[in-house]
Amino acid sequence: MTKQSAAASGSFSIGSDLPVHRLGYGVMQLPGAGVWGPSRDPENAIRVLRRTVELGITLIDTADSYGPFVADHLIREALHPYADDLVIATKVGFTRQGPNKWIPVGRPEYLRQQVELNLRHLGVEQIDLLQLHRIDPKVALEDQLGELVAMQSEGKIRHLGLSEVTVDELKAAQKLATIVSVQNMFNLATRTAEPLLEYAEANNIAFIPWFPLATGKLAKAGGPLDEVAARHGSSASQLALAWLLRRSPVILPIPGTASVDHLNDNVAAADIQLTDDEFAELSAIGE
Repeated sequence: MTKQSAAASGSFSIGSDLPVHRLGYGVMQLPGAGVWGPSRDPENAIRVLRRTVELGITLIDTADSYGPFVADHLIREALHPYADDLVIATKVGFTRQGPNKWIPVGRPEYLRQQVELNLRHLGVEQIDLLQLHRIDPKVALEDQLGELVAMQSEGKIRHLGLSEVTVDELKAAQKLATIVSVQNMFNLATRTAEPLLEYAEANNIAFIPWFPLATGKLAKAGGPLDEVAARHGSSASQLALAWLLRRSPVILPIPGTASVDHLNDNVAAADIQLTDDEFAELSAIGE
């Protein structure tokens, strides 16, 4: 067992009562191409998931739409019964019509069905963190969140979060429910969600950036990250994660991979300590 651990990323308490190591893991890459159908290598997927807990990862992010349900079945096969400190965050609200096809559906009866299926497929009695994958513009927000709040009162959901929202949408949701997390695209090269991050930090709401490593040209060999990476003996991707961890104490990156080696590399980013000057340098590069 390596001494390398996600614990080096620090901790954050989701909803004030779910402590996690800040560097988590997202399972989106475990199903087939286009996040559709079975894993191309189920045994490897199981190895990756088991390695996450060996590395001290305590936050795993999934969704009913990943496969659909392929990722949930893999999680259960690999990790059930779950460790007491493992938090599994999942999402509902997307329907799937094929590879890379996603259509939001927020009808209350559909959301209830998907929550019930998540419970069954993950093998749990309560979902730690249930996130509305997208707000369905065709359904009143009151109806979407109202159904999830009802299931929360029934004990089937512990905490509620949102995905891909604006500050105004978050504020509207907060009038209907206690929202403990938001999940938007955010990385060194894409920072359009900066206002949401600032609001989340001010209100102690977990900010879970998806595609945390999607740094495009910045991460290419010979790119602008290479000089800083050389100082730390790290990769550009590891620097991108280190930058996110430094950017805000409420950020919980969930880099995904289907490779044990890449998983090890990602967790090693938790040990990178950026100086103030390096953080400023990286921030300027990504602007």
